[in-house]
Amino acid sequence: MPLPPVGAARPSSSMTVREVWMRASRTTRRVLRSIAFLWRRSLMFRAVAITVITSGLAVSVIGVAVMASISSNVYGQRRDQIQSESERATVVAQNIFDAATAAEDNNQAQLETLQNEAQQAILSTTTSPGGTMLAILRTPGQSTAQTLQNIATPNFPDAVITPAMRSAVAKNSGHLSLQPVALDDSGKREPGLAVGSTLQIPSAGQYELYLVYDLSDAQKTLDFVSQTLTVGGVALIVLIALVTSLVVRLVVVPVRAAAETSRKIAAGRLEERIPVRGEDDLAILATNFNDMADVMGRQITQLAELSRLQQRFVSDVSHELRTPLTTIRLAGDVIYDARHAFEPSIARSAELLHAQIERFELLLADLLEISRYDARAVALETEAVVPAALAADLVDEYRPLAQRAGSLLELATPGGHVEMQLDGRRIRRILRNLVGNAIEHGEGRPVQVVVDSDPDTVAIAVRDHGVGMPPEDVERVFDRFWRADPSRKRTIGGTGLGLAISLEDAHLHKGTIGVWSRKGEGSVFVLTLPRHGGVPETVSAIPLPAPGEPLEGPNLAILGGRR
Repeated sequence: MPLPPVGAARPSSSMTVREVWMRASRTTRRVLRSIAFLWRRSLMFRAVAITVITSGLAVSVIGVAVMASISSNVYGQRRDQIQSESERATVVAQNIFDAATAAEDNNQAQLETLQNEAQQAILSTTTSPGGTMLAILRTPGQSTAQTLQNIATPNFPDAVITPAMRSAVAKNSGHLSLQPVALDDSGKREPGLAVGSTLQIPSAGQYELYLVYDLSDAQKTLDFVSQTLTVGGVALIVLIALVTSLVVRLVVVPVRAAAETSRKIAAGRLEERIPVRGEDDLAILATNFNDMADVMGRQITQLAELSRLQQRFVSDVSHELRTPLTTIRLAGDVIYDARHAFEPSIARSAELLHAQIERFELLLADLLEISRYDARAVALETEAVVPAALAADLVDEYRPLAQRAGSLLELATPGGHVEMQLDGRRIRRILRNLVGNAIEHGEGRPVQVVVDSDPDTVAIAVRDHGVGMPPEDVERVFDRFWRADPSRKRTIGGTGLGLAISLEDAHLHKGTIGVWSRKGEGSVFVLTLPRHGGVPETVSAIPLPAPGEPLEGPNLAILGGRR
């Protein structure tokens, strides 16, 4: 046979075994995943599996106990029968030898004749179904006038008679010695029992009688009982599984119908109801669920109508107020421009009137904007925007205001120098609200604005070192018209809707605004925008710890600032 050429690939049995192992592992993992999926998702599978497992354990325990009891009884009865037969056979054989004349003229031939008679009498006395195997062996270490040869039936298993057993039989003269043995039957091992006793033969001394009984008949009985118990146990478990599945199905099917109906109702299909069949507990549950759905549907409809009316009222009022406000604004501007000709108290009133008219205009604008968000009538008007450049322009715009408040406005742009499609007007409005709030609550301390980016997001953080907020206030910071400290005077202005509108603007861009704050240490607001349109942000380029936890980490080092 020619050798393969050098470098030729040769089959590898180890690779074949490895491939088989990998395929088996993948199949096993797939099956386990399927079982785990069914366990999590199917109540019927879980109930049937638990019932089958517990029933299987109970049937197994009972079956083992019953089988052990039957085995003990069968073996005990067979052992007692064998012991009785062996005692009778020993007595019969000993009587044959005792009946012979003990005269010295008993020759070898007569003793051999007695030995054969004893052997035939023993074989006729025993009733083993598989036949009795017999051996008569001379006890070693004796000196007698005559000696008989050892005899044994042709199929006697010499190997089962161990030296230890022979020693025990020779020492316990007059008693039976029993020992379980394994018999070889055409390569198949069968259980057996060896019984040893002693015989006193005149002129020949002591001999040992060994009887070996085949217990295969008892083993067959036990095998049949075991097979019957196994088949019956499996049939019982299958029957229990079927009954359990039928019973559980009576409960699971209505539950599934209720779950499907509740899912449809949650999706907005308020007219869906559970079919009611019968008058049992499940029917009562379905009826109550349908009644609850009717009540909830009416309430949802009423709330939707009230919300629509409220939104329409706000929108209509805002529009209707614009006309008189325009007239008031024109008259107020005339009075404000001529305030130098008035008395000081009237001039101050003119200035207050002008400031409140401006605030009223801002409030109307915010109310109109929030009503458009509530009516879902807002659309983005995107343009090419560089976040870092937009933040720099806004910082320049607010720097004079920060100086008047005694705060140093700082800007850092390690990232964000990418062009993005954003609604520039709304992003500027977000930053105006964040920077304005930081200056107002900054207590004259530095305010930092940081722009950073990663492959997925662009983040703009605004940090102040002012009074800060406790965790319970952080959760409400975006509520409409909510103020952390109602007694605190507004120094810059505002309508109470700025952060609520800012959050809506961020959500419109698939982004979000994160908040960190700690009492006495200031606050951080982080606007995070996804760089890829239509993909909501997941992790910000400037991640924030939970409110109340220390503001630390390499990405937040620049926000530490100075107090």
